[in-house]
Amino acid sequence: MAATLATRGAARVRELAPGMLTSAMVAGAAAFLSEHYGAPVMLFALLLGMALNFLSDDGKCKPGIEFTARSVLRLGVALLGLRLTVAQMAALGWKPVAMVVVIVVVTIALSVLAAWLLGFNKLFGLLTGGATAICGASAALALAAALPAHQQKEKATLFTVIGVSALSTAAMIAYPMIAQLFHLSPQAAGIFLGGTIHDVAQVVGAGYSMSRETGDAATVVKLMRVAMLLPVILCAAMVARAQGTQPGEARPPLLPWFAVAFFALACINSTGIVPHALQQGGNEASRWCLVIAISALGMKTRLKELASVGIKPVALMIGETVFLAGLVLALLRWM
Repeated sequence: MAATLATRGAARVRELAPGMLTSAMVAGAAAFLSEHYGAPVMLFALLLGMALNFLSDDGKCKPGIEFTARSVLRLGVALLGLRLTVAQMAALGWKPVAMVVVIVVVTIALSVLAAWLLGFNKLFGLLTGGATAICGASAALALAAALPAHQQKEKATLFTVIGVSALSTAAMIAYPMIAQLFHLSPQAAGIFLGGTIHDVAQVVGAGYSMSRETGDAATVVKLMRVAMLLPVILCAAMVARAQGTQPGEARPPLLPWFAVAFFALACINSTGIVPHALQQGGNEASRWCLVIAISALGMKTRLKELASVGIKPVALMIGETVFLAGLVLALLRWM
């Protein structure tokens, strides 16, 4: 029995290795370009992956690319739990927590409605709204993993990742100027930046470019938004179950394993028993898993197909981003 399992395991590794190694190499190249040219690593990973999309048709690389785009992605989402602690969220009081819940719920609800009015599948609104309201590319990938499969799912996911990465970079530059224009205090500016910019890296960059106090507040608020990933994934999983399955397919679980792992790691991290070095290692592993996975997703997509989406999805994502910024500014006035 043990020998048979070992033989099967070795055969599986040989089957997956070419595609996984190729995805890792693309991710490494994307990281190099990101460090030297300052653009989001996710965007470079996508573009380089799409340039190598012919590999997804290759018999040797295809199984590993499929595995990386699915399973490595979910592992990266699970490890995001090591970024969170309850103490971080409690430090700013209940008002920012309430604000984060409001902006996530309202933004996603409005995005689903807008997608429906524009003639898109409502799941596309959930995907773009979740990416905008929670944590950018990471949320898009996590939601895509939980949502039911459909013909346009991969193209919609990649479009969303490209959109939130580009908009997040633009926000990192523009939003500190908006905070100064409205004469926001350092803590209020941090709440604004953390509550509006899509990706964690851009939040950190924008916050600490203003002051340490602003950067600290922005980072904590952003992590609160990351914590909203769990209930939103649960909702996406419920949607997947409600839509049923194709003949021969297993019914998806109510809560995917990576969402359970995300919550468990966040709880363990909140106890304070996780060494700082392990936290840093988990965060780095999560980042690499997501970059490698998005490289694989890029290899599964042709640029011509992605370019055919038209202007309406672009308008939807820009509208979501502008609405989120306006909503957070309005809530700050009220608070």
